[in-house]
Amino acid sequence: MTEESADEGRLRDLEAAEEKRTESRRLDHRFELLEAIILSIAAVLAAWTGFQAAKWGGVQANSYSQAGASRVESTRASTEAGQQTTVDVVTFTEWLSALENEGLLDQPIDPNQPYEPDPNTVSGFLYSRFRPEFKVAADAWVATHPRLNPEAPTTPFVMPEYRVAASERSGELEQQAEAQAATAREANQRSDNYVLMTIVFATVLFFAGISSKMDTFRARTFLLGTACTILVVAIVVVVAFPKEV
Repeated sequence: MTEESADEGRLRDLEAAEEKRTESRRLDHRFELLEAIILSIAAVLAAWTGFQAAKWGGVQANSYSQAGASRVESTRASTEAGQQTTVDVVTFTEWLSALENEGLLDQPIDPNQPYEPDPNTVSGFLYSRFRPEFKVAADAWVATHPRLNPEAPTTPFVMPEYRVAASERSGELEQQAEAQAATAREANQRSDNYVLMTIVFATVLFFAGISSKMDTFRARTFLLGTACTILVVAIVVVVAFPKEV
């Protein structure tokens, strides 16, 4: 082999090596671009899921606070209802006693004559001062002529007309508290879900970041492929999550 042929061979080797280095640099640049894209997307989504976790945590705290306030109001209304019921029972009992003391229970009853309380008597005085809610039931009960009608209700308190608004309000507030507590529990679960997805995006950042430290094409491809797969799946999952803004 002549010296000229040897020089041409070395030149071709140098050109081939230069082409290989150029291709390697080009591939490395592509890897770096893909890594940068993955890192950017994962970082933004990790921040977004962290923000959503905090927002749903706020919803949870507010809902629990509202549920507690509703339960306090429900207890207060229940106490008020108990007091009002006690007042109704006492005034009704005193009214019956007054009727008996006045001898009105011994008088014959005309079923066609409605009861008209006499304001000059104790019974009339008590009857006129029944609570408005209770008076509706008392009027309905008296209209059944309980002394003549054996099928009449035993007391006004079993009449459908007897209602205590405070008791109904207490029940409504308790249901409201349960609904608010359920909202809080749901918000807590959603917050936990977003925290989990923040960890998933952090995993994507880890795989994409460590891939740049790999020396072999296979290792780098595997790590970037893993990061891309996790990122795509996580994005699909996050898109399906409810948002709080």
